[in-house]
Amino acid sequence: MKIPINFIRMFFVRWYIVVGKNSFISMNVKILNLHPTRSQIQIGNNCIINPGVLLDGRKGRVIIGNNVDISRDSYIFTAQHDPHSDDHGIKYADVIINDHVWVASRVTILPGVVLGKGCVVACGALVTKNVEAMQMVGGVPAKVIGIRRSKLEYTISYRPPFYT
Repeated sequence: MKIPINFIRMFFVRWYIVVGKNSFISMNVKILNLHPTRSQIQIGNNCIINPGVLLDGRKGRVIIGNNVDISRDSYIFTAQHDPHSDDHGIKYADVIINDHVWVASRVTILPGVVLGKGCVVACGALVTKNVEAMQMVGGVPAKVIGIRRSKLEYTISYRPPFYT
């Protein structure tokens, strides 16, 4: 993930995860995938995954739809320690991000969360529960702060040859 030339970096990224057409994964994205299959982390078409994003596919799956924008330094976890476990056990669940979702900078998404179509997660939010379609959420823990009024007619098209 340190290769500065996009088409070369994407060639290697596709060995580890499934990536749709016209999607851009920046340098310094952290991909955690312990499984021999690439399907633990799936990214749809026309997505952008910015620098510093962590995609945790160690236990659960990360499934990202089309036209999704995940901003800098956001973390998507599929596993966490169970605080009620006597042996510090791990619990895990898939994270599903539907089409046209915008995850702003420094967001943390915990295991089992589903982000509905067109929702927006504000900067610095901690998402512990599902977010319904078109809701805008923010805060710790994330709560509804508004409703998105976009018709979601856009296609993300961002693929610079060099990007840090």
